[in-house]
Amino acid sequence: MPHIHTEPGQHDLTVSAYIVRMDLPEPAIILHKHRKLNKWLQFGGHVEPHENPWQAVQREIREESGYELSQLKLLQPNFKRPELHGAISHPWPVSINTHKFGDLDHYHTDIAYALTTAENPTGTVTNDESQAFRTFTHTELLALGPDEIPEDVRGIALVILNDYIKTWQQVPVSV
Repeated sequence: MPHIHTEPGQHDLTVSAYIVRMDLPEPAIILHKHRKLNKWLQFGGHVEPHENPWQAVQREIREESGYELSQLKLLQPNFKRPELHGAISHPWPVSINTHKFGDLDHYHTDIAYALTTAENPTGTVTNDESQAFRTFTHTELLALGPDEIPEDVRGIALVILNDYIKTWQQVPVSV
């Protein structure tokens, strides 16, 4: 989906998914090479007007990674969440951040989630999405230059690999 807001200083709401392969010799983040930016990024995109953020990230995962939701586990912190009455409780994100997008005076506010898997995707990536994928270990992420990966993407991926996969619980995506 294209940018909803096109005036200077406006923000679009985006979502993203960091997927960790747990069946490799060491945990590794799956990234794809963004076709326009030519950088390694997590999966994600814009929240469409008819979606909430959790619906949008599920759609983006299917379209961009080829993973079916049944193949994934969601990383969630180990603490009690408040019970809500009449409101939808969304999964806990690993990051919510606002960053400038491109050379324009335009911003994305991104809600990022972390998921795990121990298998290859069974679905197919949408034709208009990047087909270039790679897994990155902690060491491999550190070796990428700033022209290959945005620093914030690297930083979030490293926190997931170094901390969250050890301290957060893996729960079915439906929870």
